[in-house]
Amino acid sequence: MIGSVVSSSLRLRALVVVVAVIVMAFGVVSLRKMPVDVYPEIMPITVSVHTEALGLSAAEVEQLITVPIEADLLTGTPWVEVMRSESVPGLSSIEMEFKPGTNPMHARQVVQERLTQAHALPNVSKPPRMLQPMSSTNRVMLVGLSSKTQSLIEMSVLARWTVRPRLLGIPGVANVAVWGQRERQLQVRVDPRRLRDAKVSLIQISVPSRADVPEYAEQRASIEGIVGRINGEFGEAHWVPIRYLYRGYSRPHLSQLYRAACVGYVTPLRDGMNLVAKEYVAAQDAENPGVLVLSQFAGAAAEMKDAILTNPYWADGMARDLDRALRMPLDERKMRHARSLAIVERTTAQSWA
Repeated sequence: MIGSVVSSSLRLRALVVVVAVIVMAFGVVSLRKMPVDVYPEIMPITVSVHTEALGLSAAEVEQLITVPIEADLLTGTPWVEVMRSESVPGLSSIEMEFKPGTNPMHARQVVQERLTQAHALPNVSKPPRMLQPMSSTNRVMLVGLSSKTQSLIEMSVLARWTVRPRLLGIPGVANVAVWGQRERQLQVRVDPRRLRDAKVSLIQISVPSRADVPEYAEQRASIEGIVGRINGEFGEAHWVPIRYLYRGYSRPHLSQLYRAACVGYVTPLRDGMNLVAKEYVAAQDAENPGVLVLSQFAGAAAEMKDAILTNPYWADGMARDLDRALRMPLDERKMRHARSLAIVERTTAQSWA
């Protein structure tokens, strides 16, 4: 058979040359219209949804974010064949594979339409978002860090500030994503059991402001998640460790809250004059005043020397100053308040300037 094909090709060599030229011309024309891609795309149509929730453990992410998004929002999405999810500390990842032949833009559109209902989910995280479309060759290398001597926070600092910049310095590297990191934070660790024994509650008033700024929304979600976990674990039917109030209040109502507080805990890392500190002093009962604990980095600390000045960068020192304020005798509280009130009544915004 091969011999006959060869003999026929030699006998009809002119026809063979014409067919070869036609095939080559067709190949050149097709090549110009083909998409430029080193490797053919072998991945199915995939849409990934990530939701960040700083401060939540993997179990909390699974319970509060991953399961509700899967069950309430994404179940029943058209053309989905497979749905996978993963929950790690601070991040929920959901991946959906669509049927072959599905238009990628249509797939992303139907997912985005369902994510618009995410406002009905518990407010403990950032809004869920779709990742950019990825190809089968989008990830070149995955690097994991583990240590028997370093904490998760120390490894996160190493990954963010040392490893990532060096990898980005390699020619050709477009992006380095870090997952599962723990941010270094300064916190005052309140013992809810001791608060319960002493019948002490912390009141946190957050007035809605700049809700459309992502950083503010992230802070709110993080605070509400932490408050919910502490109150859920240690609270009782008639008492909770933290009373969190996210709303604006009228001046008389706010003054009553100031007056009821045994301690005004005003501890910004950096601030201007800080009128909250002066409002707290002005609202106190002169016969049984509370104690002002004020950050030494607030502008009001320059004149309100009778407040307990604290360093917000030193967590142990803040805890010590809070304990001192709660234990302060009545005579000392009255003396400090009288001096601070005199300053508040004497100075104005004009004199401060």
